[in-house]
Amino acid sequence: MILTKELIQKSVEEVAPLIKDKSVSPVELTEAVLDHAEANQDSINAYTNFTRGNALKAAKKAESEIISGKYRGMYHGIPMALKDNIYIKNEVTTMSSKIHSDFVPNHDATVVEKLREAGAIFTGKLNMHEYAWGATNNSPHFGPCHNPWNLEKISGGSSGGSGAALTSDMTMASLGTDTGGSVRIPAALCGIVGLKQTYGRVSNYGSFPLAWTLDHIGPMTKSVKDAVALLKIIAGYDKRDITSVQYPVDDYMSYVTGDVKDLVIGVNEDYFFKQVDHGIEKAVRKTIKALENQGAKVAEVKIPSLKYSEWAVMTTIISEPAAIHKDNHLNRPNDFGEDLQFLFDLGELPSAVDYIQAQQIRRHLKQDFMKAFEEVDVLISPTLPISTPEIGEDTVNLNGEEVDLLDHIIRFTGPGNITGLPALSVPCGFNGNMPVGMQIMGKAFDEKTILNVGYAVEKMNLLNGRKPSNVQY
Repeated sequence: MILTKELIQKSVEEVAPLIKDKSVSPVELTEAVLDHAEANQDSINAYTNFTRGNALKAAKKAESEIISGKYRGMYHGIPMALKDNIYIKNEVTTMSSKIHSDFVPNHDATVVEKLREAGAIFTGKLNMHEYAWGATNNSPHFGPCHNPWNLEKISGGSSGGSGAALTSDMTMASLGTDTGGSVRIPAALCGIVGLKQTYGRVSNYGSFPLAWTLDHIGPMTKSVKDAVALLKIIAGYDKRDITSVQYPVDDYMSYVTGDVKDLVIGVNEDYFFKQVDHGIEKAVRKTIKALENQGAKVAEVKIPSLKYSEWAVMTTIISEPAAIHKDNHLNRPNDFGEDLQFLFDLGELPSAVDYIQAQQIRRHLKQDFMKAFEEVDVLISPTLPISTPEIGEDTVNLNGEEVDLLDHIIRFTGPGNITGLPALSVPCGFNGNMPVGMQIMGKAFDEKTILNVGYAVEKMNLLNGRKPSNVQY
């Protein structure tokens, strides 16, 4: 038997064969992950709720099935926690809010149904920014989620609990939601893998909405292949979700080889490398050069409408939540955190004309990106232009200048939401003692290509096996 400490630090792709050949017990693995998560909860605050009883019951069932030869695949017997806005039937789902603190859904989200079919085990719900509307995961109701690399810094949001739990081995895998970058931001800040697949690829049914036309549920994992296998499970058409698209689901794993020979990498200097922290820029450009040394080609691309994208993203992302929460904002304003009260007030300022103009910009952005992808296979940039902020700060130092945190933290991730194009964040090194994320964007429904490039980056081992020193084993 592998030592428990060593086992829980492994990726799903490493543990799954051990479960399959019965050398690791799903029950013992689940107990080990839960014990470790509970031991680190006070310092990291990654969970909002543990469900040990249900998890161990599911783990015993998985173990019995595997012993009897009914192995279902890579996530069978794997313990994982989910972001606390994804419904699990008969389990409290709070959205990290006061208003929904006792909400118990009467059905599973589609992604949860699919994970149950795959044999996954749910260990609890993970901390998040209130109603997923924010990028810091500084919750007034459940407390801030701390970045395991530096407990004074944010884990990112809104899926900060997922990012922190993964990098501290408090879960084997997770799902987050991404409306303006909420999977990729914590992935970048915590040094893990985060995928926002094409809009409509994965059903949003059973996830509390933030902004209907921008929301995605996406994998957050320790490795690229963990994300590949997780996407394969949750992808596919769902008639219960009107945003769901009928489009063939690829056999992603067969494409993920790490071979980037003759791949054409697009680089947009005018937007995606403008106003970037020097340390982050250096790490990303160094990684692009390493891909070039492996046979990839680099081409500069122009995307003219990107100069309007920040306005279009912000107009959309403040207007839609204001509509969703209008009644509670009118009747229970003080039950929201102060930051959400401000954002909901802000969301009532854009006119119908403003919103429609933002959607016209969205149309132009899609056209410009399509044109760019006629010349290149992927578009690579930093995931974030800024270094990791401290908890409670509204501004961040960007190369000596104090800038607004919210404006800049979604600057490079927002275009993926407004266009619906797939985007992956993978670690590509360090900026000081904090990890750096590199974003890889691709053509619609071409997740296999960005995942393959992400795997090529992962194989470079740019984090050098480093782990956060604030995690107790």
